[in-house]
Amino acid sequence: MASPNLPPSTTALRVFLAVARLGSTAKAASAVHLTQSAVSKQIQALEEHLGIALFERSPIGLKATEAGRIYRPYAEAAIEQMERGARRIAERAALGRPIRLHLVAIAGERWLMERFPSFAQAHPEIDVQFTNFISESQTEDSDIDIVHGTGPWPDREAHYLFGRQVALVAAPALLERMGGFTSPADIQKMTLLQHFQMPAFWAEFTEAHGLRGAVPAHTVRYGYYSVIIRAAMAGLGVALAPRCYVTEELASGTLVNPLSLGFDSTVGCWMTLNPRGQRGAGVEALVGWLREEAARFEAEASG
Repeated sequence: MASPNLPPSTTALRVFLAVARLGSTAKAASAVHLTQSAVSKQIQALEEHLGIALFERSPIGLKATEAGRIYRPYAEAAIEQMERGARRIAERAALGRPIRLHLVAIAGERWLMERFPSFAQAHPEIDVQFTNFISESQTEDSDIDIVHGTGPWPDREAHYLFGRQVALVAAPALLERMGGFTSPADIQKMTLLQHFQMPAFWAEFTEAHGLRGAVPAHTVRYGYYSVIIRAAMAGLGVALAPRCYVTEELASGTLVNPLSLGFDSTVGCWMTLNPRGQRGAGVEALVGWLREEAARFEAEASG
């Protein structure tokens, strides 16, 4: 007798369930596409494997014994789990290689990372890998890019995400030290903390507030918004930053938006799809989720 601790074959389990459901080896044979003789042999082998009878004959056919009735839900669960595993494998094969997502650091820090667990939990079959920034002209090859810019991007499908609403922000202590902030022109007395890739923000701000041709007292340039935000909090100058990236600091009061100054920029955070990248079901699911989360994020920031 085989050890009952070892799993029986899936064929034996399917035959057992068919006989238990239909009460006949002949009907079960038709259901599982075997001969009646093969069905009987599978039941016999399973009973020998377990060391107990699973069926008894009755006037209306085969009837499960008490052991058969106990065993049935476990057999059903085993078949269901194996079928689920097969579906997951098929889904994973259909998805192909991992999706490679490249994004600017601040978008990951202030937006994506805290939200991404909900996507991962809803789509455990989708493998998303985050690519690294190498230089201004080179990144690891990606399927989806989340970048700051104005568009359009030739030959790439692009979707605006968020970030066009830009606010002037500063530490309260800096404004007090500089004698307050009573008009937009006061920004000319300040040090401007500027992102290397966003030089247009100053021109857009001065244009929006009637200060064309104005220049700040001094400009310090940075490569990362996270550093600009920290520098502004430390009182090193004023910054022009997408409002959605400073909502926490504005809410806590560590940064303020003097006179509610800001503007709607032509620059925003966009998602673009690599025309040479994969475009399967996994990519479509991720793209749809990113767009929904971005719309919610911008609405919260505007509120």
